[in-house]
Amino acid sequence: MSDNLSQIPGRIKELREVLEISGIDMARDIGLPYQTYTSYEDGTLDIPVSALYKIAERMGVDPTVLLTGEDPRIDTASVCRAGKGVSVERYPGYEFSSLAFNFKGRVLEPLLVDLNSEKEAAAPVTHRGQEFNYVLKGTVQVTVGGRSYVLKEGDSIYFDAGLAHAQSAVDGKARFLTIIQE
Repeated sequence: MSDNLSQIPGRIKELREVLEISGIDMARDIGLPYQTYTSYEDGTLDIPVSALYKIAERMGVDPTVLLTGEDPRIDTASVCRAGKGVSVERYPGYEFSSLAFNFKGRVLEPLLVDLNSEKEAAAPVTHRGQEFNYVLKGTVQVTVGGRSYVLKEGDSIYFDAGLAHAQSAVDGKARFLTIIQE
């Protein structure tokens, strides 16, 4: 785990304590069992991106604060150079790279996602809003609401993110751009 990723649980706990939110209240407010939440905070369980966003929302901060320890600063245009996104590896089988982490008040979350069929596939997730996936490399199986779609390079899918969904690489490695609007 990178140094930046290993610091996320501590940032969450510190900010929660500063805001005087009990662990029990936080777990309840974001819809998690208390034991699961405390496992995220003490670093024994990886924090799914969806939970990270719920925690940030409950605390009234941009998720970038939890990811990097800094507030986003850009409000006109944020450039993310190749390979310079903030890496977030929070689901087995997924490697996320945030492409607009430094833009204040963003309403969309563009992420590059790398998949590898040799790694454990992620469990389906749900979150508010809508999601767009565009396959850049390889083949991706996207399951939405129990129905599966096989997408190849250049294919895309747009869906209601409130439906249980998951993506997995088919035969090797794959990369896709996802844009999430919560």
